[in-house]
Order: sequence, then structure tokens, then C-alpha cells
Amino acid sequence: MSKRNSKAPSAQEPRKKAGITTLVMRIFEQNPGVELTHKQVCTLLDARDGRSRQIVFDSISVLANKNAIQRINHHTYKLAGADSLLEGTISITQRGAGFVTVQGHPKDIYIGPSNIGQALHGDTVKVRVFKQGSNRDEGAVTEITERDRIQFVGTIQIRNNDALMVPDNARSGVDIKIPLDKLNGAQNGEKALVKITVWPKSAEKPYGEVLVRLGKSGSNETEMLSILYNQGINPVFPDAVMAEAELIGIDLDAKEIDQRRDFRPILTFTIDPFDAKDFDDAISYQALENGHLELGVHIADVSHYVRPGSAMDQEALLRSNSVYLVDRVVPMLPEQLSNLACSLRPNEDKFAFSAVFELDNNGKIYKEWYGKTVIHSDRRYTYEEAQEILEGKPGDHENVLRKIDAIAKIYRNQRLKQGALSIESEEMRFKLDTDGNPEGVVIKTSKDAHKLIEEFMLLANRKVAEFLSPNKKEKVNFPMIYRIHDTPDPSKMELFSVFIEKFGHKLDINDPLNIAKNLNALFEEIRGENEFSLVQSMAIRSMAKASYETTNIGHYGLAFKNYSHFTSPIRRYADLVVHRILQEELTTKKHKYGGELGAICQRISKNERKAAEAERESTKFFQSLYAMEFVGEVFEGTISGIAEHGMFVRMDENFCEGMVPMQAIPGDRFYFDQEKFQLVGSKTKRTYQFGDRVKVRIDQVSTKKRQIDLELVVG
Repeated sequence: MSKRNSKAPSAQEPRKKAGITTLVMRIFEQNPGVELTHKQVCTLLDARDGRSRQIVFDSISVLANKNAIQRINHHTYKLAGADSLLEGTISITQRGAGFVTVQGHPKDIYIGPSNIGQALHGDTVKVRVFKQGSNRDEGAVTEITERDRIQFVGTIQIRNNDALMVPDNARSGVDIKIPLDKLNGAQNGEKALVKITVWPKSAEKPYGEVLVRLGKSGSNETEMLSILYNQGINPVFPDAVMAEAELIGIDLDAKEIDQRRDFRPILTFTIDPFDAKDFDDAISYQALENGHLELGVHIADVSHYVRPGSAMDQEALLRSNSVYLVDRVVPMLPEQLSNLACSLRPNEDKFAFSAVFELDNNGKIYKEWYGKTVIHSDRRYTYEEAQEILEGKPGDHENVLRKIDAIAKIYRNQRLKQGALSIESEEMRFKLDTDGNPEGVVIKTSKDAHKLIEEFMLLANRKVAEFLSPNKKEKVNFPMIYRIHDTPDPSKMELFSVFIEKFGHKLDINDPLNIAKNLNALFEEIRGENEFSLVQSMAIRSMAKASYETTNIGHYGLAFKNYSHFTSPIRRYADLVVHRILQEELTTKKHKYGGELGAICQRISKNERKAAEAERESTKFFQSLYAMEFVGEVFEGTISGIAEHGMFVRMDENFCEGMVPMQAIPGDRFYFDQEKFQLVGSKTKRTYQFGDRVKVRIDQVSTKKRQIDLELVVG
């Protein structure tokens, strides 16, 4: 054991015995499993004089009597329970405490700020539990086995001969000291991406170097780059990836066309957002002589261009998905593929991987076929165009659109009857001017045109998963990536049930299999009420998170026993892997994927969460940027959230949400009544609760904090 690596703060100066005991305990925690003598502990603490050595000896005895350390013999000790340390992922709160989630462990382990050590949010750590409780256990981090990240975004502060990077997000970052010769040109006040290079055990802060200068804080470009880099998302592709992409042309190989099923003579179209560039799915339609119809779901054949192990493939796995910020897209694949070669653009021949179904007018499936195809999109619809046709406006292929829309509605009703959740999603979209600044806000809701495409994508994903399911193939170790969604956690649903009772609603949660049906009934009952959006949002938060796994447990929210992702390989790596597995099953039946699929699932699930966080933060930034134009103006709104420190209000006109601090509510001193989930005036007993209509004035806006501060206007 190296003295240099394990040396703790000096104990030469007079200290209280409790302080020495803490230092002794830290020595054992830093060396789990190592047997240490009294003499070795004194050396590590630099305790030289007789009095200090006696205090160390007494401290060891105290810890041994408390069973914090284990006595091996008369002279030797080691950390108690060091052979049964738990390993998990740590999440750190804004207040600096931590919670470690251990797979298979029923409860998260609470880690006090003083026991976190050098662990950072998202790290994989080893934990020693020293206190067990009925609600939660408490422990200390003894080792960091894997850093979640070592690169952070923040603002450079240069003072005299010192430089420091202060992170944008105090929850997931840490102040990093930067030697002046490692600034790489970064200036005071600039934002930068900084990498931790070393973190001595005895140091409070790590040391690092500037990797990328991002520019002055506040500009749209700097803030978007900061959001991306802070989530570990690189907006720039490596040279090797770009070199591969540039070799791919958009002309199709004639020999390859001959080996595929040709759908080019059959009516084919896409329906996408008006600003879409990466068209990864198309629908084909033809009437059959037997009175049935043939409907094809055609997906961009990315696997034809991106080969396993290539630079593009490795980079796609590293990214795992495309990221959609307010003003830009960071694609999983270079634009040469995502927007050109693979994209199913109108009036161009394209390679596709297709799922083709023979149906009757009620959606009953008689035949299904999967394979490589060549297609030609005859028409590109925007969602708005398709919606107008579905609502009765004359348009191209109007009868076809309305016929398949009727089938989509049958599929949707069947899903809901089987227990699928009915969620009415809303998406905030910004209208940007030529300089990229927000000049308007609109809320996009899912209409029939969206649901039409959604149902047939769900059909293809479900049917591919069924075709590749181990039960059907009678193969125990069949390699597959599933999109799974677990049943609701009973404790979370219990909290949700208590929450909605505050609005006078009840929910039967006794049977997990019927919770979705009961929720749908609740949503339908309160659709016109003020609290509808809030209750639906809280229900989603109470549900388990969907993820990618190699073991299939079904998809609760969709009410599917088998489900996977097949329909978006341009923007999701999971779909690319499923394409490869399906092609192997259709041809050689020799599968190349094996044990590495588990690690792939973990990576893409993790990166999916990072992309979602980046997208949310991007929306918050543009929301605050837009609200700056209205500082001092009064708006009507609805209370959308209640907390100990105040109320959240969503304004009607601009759809932005801000916070009214508790002390800024006029007319009384208000407090948070947790039992009734409302704010109550101490003297007047006036109350504010979810769904109440109020008037607010925009007081202050901070784009840096992504925050809108409001004042309540009374009278």
C-alpha cells in the first residue's frame, strides 16, 4: 500500500477525539478489504508523537466496539462488511446528498454529504451500509468503480494566477482547478468543456484542462453547445466517420435491386412534420383481387450502408440516438446518410427493410412478410396536409388515406380495450426568426394524422418482435433487443392515488393489470377539468420508465406482450440492431450478436435519458429567452404546480411556465399545506391550489438559470 496514494489529512495538530475517529474511519473506508495495524494507521495519519498515537489507538478501539471495523487479531483490523460491499449508481441532489440505487436491493441507500467523498452524479460506486432503517438504509461511498463522466461544461473564472471552471449544473458537476498552461486559450467569463485529469485523494477539488472553448455565455449558439457537451453529446462527427459517409452515394446498385422485392410500382407515401429531413418510414397501399388490401410499412435500410464494426457503426452506438433541440438536430448518423442516402425522400428510389401485411377492412391480418425491398415514395405529406384530408378536404389519394385511417382507429381502440394507456401528449414548439430567436410559441397536439402513422409503426414493431420472439422460435438464448415497460410500482401508484384524492378523484389500484384501464377512465372523466394536464403528467411520472432489455417482460403502457423498435434506424441504434437480427433470421439463421447485447441495451437506454434531458433543457432555455420580451407585462394563467417555496403558473398566451415565490404572494403570509396540497394564508385562510386561475406579472428572467420569476397580481 502506497503512503503517497493513501495519505489522509495530517493529525499532528491537536484535535478532538471525535475528529480523529472520523479520520481513522476514513482511512479504513479508503482501503476496503485491506488489513491495517495500529502502526500503519498512525503512519497514514502522520501521527508521530505519543499522545496522537494513543488517540488513534483509542479511536480504533471505539470503532471496533461499534463494529464499524473488524478486529482480525490483537494488532490488525479491517473495514467491517468490506467483503460484502454493495455496488450501484449514485444520484446526487441539489443539496449535496446522494442516493445509491443497487440492482436487486429493495431500497435506495442514502449517502450523507460528508460520506460521498469524490463521487459525482451518475458514478458507479461501492457502498458500505452502516445503518439500516425501515424506510431506507444509510451508508458511505468507499470506492468509485467507474466514472459516469469526466468532462463538464462551465464558466471559466481567472483570478490572479488561478483558474477555475464553475459548472453550469452544480448537481452533476464540480469546480475544477485549471493550471494556466491548460486553459488552451480560454478567457475569463467564457464557457468551456473541461476534462478532469487528476483528483488527488487529499484534494477537495480536481484538476483539469480545457478541451473545447464554447464562447461567451448567453448566446444561443454557446448555450446549445453547452447543453449538448454537458450531456456528453458531441455535435461534431470524427473525421473517420465523415470519411466513410462521404463514400456513400445516393444512386442504387442495380445488382442489389435485383435481389430485393420491388415495391416501386405500388402507391407509397410519407407523413412527417413540415420541417422533417430524415424520412425513415413510408406506407404503401394496394387493393388485392380477393377484396383485401396489402399495406406495407417501409423503413430506411440503414443496415445496408452501416456495417457492424465500421467507424459509422461505432459512432452510432456511442451516440445511440439523434438529439432534437429547439433550433437544431444532432443526428446519430452523418447527414449524408440521415438526410440523403437513407432518407425516404419523395420521387427517389430507395432501399428499405419492410414489414408487409395483408389485411381486411377491419384490420384482421391474413399474411405477413418481412424482407429487403426497393421503394419509390410518390407523395410526401406533412401532418397538417394529411389531417386536412382526413377532416374532409379534397386531396391526393384521399380515399386511401381515409381507409387506412379507419383501420388505424380500429387498432387503437383494440389496444385501449386490452389495457393500453391513453395519453394525450402535448409538445411545445417555437417559431424562430431568421436569427434563430423565438418569435412565437405553439402547442402541438396529436391528431388523427399522427395517430395513423403511430398505429402502423406500432403494428410493425409489435409484429417484428413477435416474429423474433424466443417462444416462437423455441430458442432460449435467441439474441434480441426488446423495448420493455414494467407494471407500475405499487408504492408510486399509492402516492398518485393520494395525490388525486386532493381533487376529489379516486382510482382503484388493487389490480396492477387494470390500472391502465382505470387511469383511462379517470382521464376521460376529467378531460375538461383544470387539473387534467397535471393529473396526466403525474400519472406518467408514477409509471416505470421504458427501456431496452434483452429479456422480454412486455410493454405495459402499450399492452403488448412482445414489442421492439424497428421503425427508426436513422435515429435509433436499437432499430439498426433489430434490422440486423431480423435479416440474419430471414437468411442464414446464424446470429452474430451474443452477450454484448446486454451492454448495448444499457448504453442506449442511458443515452436516451441524456438526450431527453438535453431536449428539456433546450426548451427551458428558449422558453426563458422568449419570456424576456415580456418582462413587466401581465398575463392570465393556471397554477400548474405547488411546492414549499411557492407556486408554478403556466401562462395562457405564451404557454411559458414560471414560479411565484412564496414571499411574493401578496396579502398574507402563506404556507404549504402538504396534506391538502395547497398554499394557505395564515390570517386570511385564502388558498391557492392546482388548476386555479390567476394573473401574474413577469418580474425577472434568467436564461442562464432557465428560470422565469413571476409576481402574483391580485384584484
